[in-house]
Amino acid sequence: MNDRQKELLRILLVQKKETVNIMSLASQLECAEKTVRNDLKKLEEILVDFPSATLIRKPGIGIMLEVGEADRAAMFDRLLATEPKTTEDRFLEIAYHLLVSDKAVTIQDLTKHYYVAKGTIKKELDQIATWLNGFDLELISKPRLGNYVEGTEFNKRSAIAHLSELLPTLALEKNYVLDLFLPYEITTVKKALRDLQQHHAIAFTDGAMESLLVHALIMIKRTRQKSPVYVPEEEKEAVCGYKEYNMTSTFFEQLESVFRITFPEDERIYFTWHLISGKKKEDEAALATIADDFLNNLVADLTTKLSKLTLTSFESDAVLTRGLAVHIHSVINRIKYGFPITNPLLADVKKMYPYMFNMVMIALDEIREKYDLDVPEDEAAYLVLHFQAAIERLEGTREQEKKTLIVCHMGVGTSYLLEAKVKQYYQDITILACVGQGDVDDFLEKTAVDFIISTVPLDRIHVPHVVISPLLEAKDKENLNQFMKQLEQKKAGSQDAAQLAPLIRGDLVFLGVDKEHPYQVVELLGQALFQKGFVTESFTHHAIMRESKSATSIGGGVAIPHGSPSMVHQSAIAVAVLKEPIEWGTEFVSLVFMLAFSKEDQRLNRAAVSQIATICEHPSYVQSLVAADRVKDFLDNLS
Repeated sequence: MNDRQKELLRILLVQKKETVNIMSLASQLECAEKTVRNDLKKLEEILVDFPSATLIRKPGIGIMLEVGEADRAAMFDRLLATEPKTTEDRFLEIAYHLLVSDKAVTIQDLTKHYYVAKGTIKKELDQIATWLNGFDLELISKPRLGNYVEGTEFNKRSAIAHLSELLPTLALEKNYVLDLFLPYEITTVKKALRDLQQHHAIAFTDGAMESLLVHALIMIKRTRQKSPVYVPEEEKEAVCGYKEYNMTSTFFEQLESVFRITFPEDERIYFTWHLISGKKKEDEAALATIADDFLNNLVADLTTKLSKLTLTSFESDAVLTRGLAVHIHSVINRIKYGFPITNPLLADVKKMYPYMFNMVMIALDEIREKYDLDVPEDEAAYLVLHFQAAIERLEGTREQEKKTLIVCHMGVGTSYLLEAKVKQYYQDITILACVGQGDVDDFLEKTAVDFIISTVPLDRIHVPHVVISPLLEAKDKENLNQFMKQLEQKKAGSQDAAQLAPLIRGDLVFLGVDKEHPYQVVELLGQALFQKGFVTESFTHHAIMRESKSATSIGGGVAIPHGSPSMVHQSAIAVAVLKEPIEWGTEFVSLVFMLAFSKEDQRLNRAAVSQIATICEHPSYVQSLVAADRVKDFLDNLS
């Protein structure tokens, strides 16, 4: 069979004694009606192998496949067996089968079906069992009976929706869960979701739409299998009053009509939860639908706390406030209804924005106590991006214009042309004057500039300068951009470098530390800071609790554990160089900077973390610090 004929057989198999007309089949398969009739003749040849299978033609009505359940299952198996399976396909299918099957599956069955060794299947089952634990599910293995998953229907559906995470290296490429469903099922649900959005003028993000699609497909599958969810009565009463509950009426009518099934009331409640939790695009309509005091107070408190922690006026950024309101509304409901997300950007956010990530986690600790809302690190990483964008907006608005002098050797007309071009492309550059090469010294004696743009090389000039063509061509703009970027990096680097070294005293540096667990390292450094009078006694405990929520490794073999600024008497950094790298979250770490910054020193905190982040990007530099035999050598290398 070719792919089109396989799809035709699938469609007929899932109809279960329902008639399908030729026109509908041609539309679903995107081919001519004549092609469908020819394919049906081919299918009749294949059906000979299945005694209970008969293709019934009803003139003027359509086609129906009548087949017994045993042969139906065998035909599905043949369809699957004719498709080449990669290791990844097999891995996902086994996990999926375990989650949706109401019967135990033996290793012998799996080895026979996939033609692989028992050892391979056992290894994959062990990996699946470990992964299932993250959803509070247990893979039970009983001799002579087989393997089955034990846990609630809610948790099983959550695991199915996150199956792609079994393949973390491929998860970013596409959602492999969708490959487990038939194309016509996906198309039907997609259309119903689009209709729902258009009818109710609501706009979900692409990620939210894909999540709704997956959960709806799972809902259809489990309803067919008579494995419904159960919702407490008090929850039903609360949700039935939400506008999202009313939105589902037409959506469910469409699905029931196409799939010939009836969804229990609990499934409507369950899907309503997903609608409420889905992340919406930021627009005025979205803001109007989520206004409530709890959310507004939470956003205001979070913004205020981070403003104080980072000494940044986040309250003045209206874009941030709107974005947080839309995003946190979904976060609250995902937590409330038990729909965890996995953030594929988590590791990158920790590495790129370690300072802001740590500040957000500290602020969320206080939010948790006041609002009884425990925000996981995957959700926190998305919030970091909101605040980081706000910092860049705020710094952009208050960034001082760069003062420059243009030196041109080709006359007034050419210098004016260059000045006009620079002004056109660089609004943040203020041109103080255009002078010839011989007038540079006199001008600089009277006026300070940040740098010089020159059309000729300049000798014995101590002010930074860049040489470009007076025509400011594409390559000149590239050179000028690179020059300005290097100036900024040098300026930031010199400020940061001046901050880090003085914070690290020799008696707070520990070389050759032999520990097996991150908490032991945190305990060692925290106690050292406490004994020297830098922090309170509870600082270490808070740092360990912070570490338990989200590992503080930031890449490059470096970790930056820390406690609450409210527990710091005087800012300092303790350092541990590990004898052997140890597993710290998802990475191996050799160098640990334990940060203790008071509330008053948050600018210092930001500068120090910035320099540590820069260190992480240079493996040879990290290695030189780790290789130091004496504390003095370590401090010399650091400075």
